[in-house]
Amino acid sequence: MKAIAIDDEPLALKVITHLCEQVDFVSLEKTFTSQSEAVKYLNKYPVDLLFLDIQMPVKNGIEFYKMLENGPMVIFTTAYSEYAVEGFNVNATDYLLKPFSSERFMQALEKARNEWNFRKNQTAQSHLMIRADYKLHRIPYEDILYIEGLDDYIQIYQVNKPRIVARFSMKNIMEQLPDNLFIRVHRSFIVPLKRIDSVQYKSLQVGDMTIPIGETYKDEIQKHF
Repeated sequence: MKAIAIDDEPLALKVITHLCEQVDFVSLEKTFTSQSEAVKYLNKYPVDLLFLDIQMPVKNGIEFYKMLENGPMVIFTTAYSEYAVEGFNVNATDYLLKPFSSERFMQALEKARNEWNFRKNQTAQSHLMIRADYKLHRIPYEDILYIEGLDDYIQIYQVNKPRIVARFSMKNIMEQLPDNLFIRVHRSFIVPLKRIDSVQYKSLQVGDMTIPIGETYKDEIQKHF
């Protein structure tokens, strides 16, 4: 699991870093004392897990988490027990009350690993789980017409359903889709293989939609057709 930690206390970040180094299933990519710097990082490099302090100078950690669109798991860390209920109301994986023991921290990591494995197994079977509009959406693969990238966002077009707009990179969403069902055909488009009606030299047809084929992706498309 890729993770980052956000806390305005450098010592707390050192403790989390040390404890993460004790296990082989978490990679703590970076730590932040600034929420704004963390957001810049997350927009470029989505992660699976956040360690997030609640009582911070600029914005309450729970409110900060609600702003995020890509739905990482979160383990809240705080010295204040009164935030516990609110933390679990946003589906936190766990809630650690400072100062916490290494055993309690490892217990939280195990919860995160179980949830991560569950998400991966569910996604591999039949659907995509994605956070948008402050909700976690379950999108069956069979309902997806195509996915379009737009700057830092993606738009998921579905059969007879409203499109879903989420803050995600095309690279990251492609990593969550099974490559035997979906193919990236352009820097801005991902399509389900079964939805492709015809392929031409520089475009393909998905229903009434004509989708361009990027130069970089022509070889990959040829392998399938």
